[in-house]
Amino acid sequence: MSRTLPTRRRGLVIVALALMALGLLVGLVGGGSAQPVAAASSSPSRSAQETSTTLAPATLGGASGSGDTTATDGTTDTTGAEGEAGFVAVVKVSGLLDPVLVDAVSNAVSASERQGARGLILQTNSTGVIVSDAAYDALLDQIARSTVPVHVWVGPSGSKLTGPSALLVGVADQVGMAPGTTLGDSGPLPEGIPMNTERMAPLINDTVSSSEAADLKVTSFDAPVIGDFLLGLPGVESKEVPQDGQTRRQPVTQVVFSQLSLVSQLFHTVASPAVAYLLLTIGLALLIFELFTAGVGVAGVVGAGAFILSCYGLAVLPTHWWGILAIVLSMAAFAIDVQTGVPRFWTGAGMVLFVVGSLTLYDGVSMSWVTLLVGIVGVGLTFFTAMPAMVRTRFSTPTIGREWMIGELGRAVSAISPDGTVQVRDALWRAYTNRATPIAELDRVRVVGIEGLVLEVEPEEGAARDYRERGPKAEPEPSTEPSTEPATEDTATD
Repeated sequence: MSRTLPTRRRGLVIVALALMALGLLVGLVGGGSAQPVAAASSSPSRSAQETSTTLAPATLGGASGSGDTTATDGTTDTTGAEGEAGFVAVVKVSGLLDPVLVDAVSNAVSASERQGARGLILQTNSTGVIVSDAAYDALLDQIARSTVPVHVWVGPSGSKLTGPSALLVGVADQVGMAPGTTLGDSGPLPEGIPMNTERMAPLINDTVSSSEAADLKVTSFDAPVIGDFLLGLPGVESKEVPQDGQTRRQPVTQVVFSQLSLVSQLFHTVASPAVAYLLLTIGLALLIFELFTAGVGVAGVVGAGAFILSCYGLAVLPTHWWGILAIVLSMAAFAIDVQTGVPRFWTGAGMVLFVVGSLTLYDGVSMSWVTLLVGIVGVGLTFFTAMPAMVRTRFSTPTIGREWMIGELGRAVSAISPDGTVQVRDALWRAYTNRATPIAELDRVRVVGIEGLVLEVEPEEGAARDYRERGPKAEPEPSTEPSTEPATEDTATD
């Protein structure tokens, strides 16, 4: 048997799992139809001095003037001191509004009030809300009653602010949209929250483009890029600078961009439909893979980590319990046939359950066909081809059963004391030995028994003998040679 064959079989498993990992990458760049998952939001604990930056003049809309520092209402700034111009915070709201993102926006509003910001811009690209109505209403009410103006800009091009996320427009001070963006379909307006009902009227049941929003007076002014939106806000000071023969407006008011911490970003990303689904699939597949391989447990550790993260994501997202149950049962069905090395009835039943679970997993949010295709095709390749091929390689024999392995010689891949890994006929097996005879790495071993998928082995030489196999202690046989001992009184009488 070729020594490369087991590696090739295992490679099929890795390729199939890599395909599903590719789906995670698709989710991270916004592959799911329910939301883009590359998120960034506010980290209010970072001060303006730590994160402050100014927009490059080249990104701002041009305007002619005399070079004075001006406010957006057209008045001339008489101070001319950039340090007294304050700052405007910019927070990205991208992806579904989950608990992490809602808390980040709430904290950003509080921080803006505490630090005396001139305003807070929410750069939005969101298609839904997955927190409770009470939590979302509390955020809307906080924005509506904030002492710092909170503005909403939908962008960049291709972004959407639809579903309940569109209610942010109703509590915003100023609204802008980049070309090619969509806004609306907010649903009923919540009660008891100060809201611009005139602005929201055309957005309750319909969606509008940027040009339609301008015609309906939903947007405050044209803002193709966030720099134009910033310069158009009340209270933002700017100055005119010459550049390439043109006069452009550059903000004097500092712009502070904030983002989530790494841990918050991780949990926000996990709480997206595509990522949670693929983490669940990869985690369960890796755990099954670990059951039928004799390795160091890397697959098991990674699989457990992916499974735990998916549990958080599924707990946050709206799901159908039967969808989750169908996926878990499908993996149990796959495992039944994996140990036989041949896809049979349970593999087919598992595939049906997995497809049903994938299609019914979420309630109210959906995944793109790309994500579903990656998950279903990846699972199909794994359990119809890759894992059965790997198991057949390990269990291959010209006769029925594995009794042929008893007496086979192999070598210890790792130290066995009393458990470890051995290689027999180029296949890796978990193995154990008698505690009295530990086996060093690379020593020759002999197979003496099989228990399920674990081999019992002993050193090729010097094996310990099980006390249960030893017979009773033998009685000494009487000697037939004449005795040389001196005669006693009894013997002398005879």
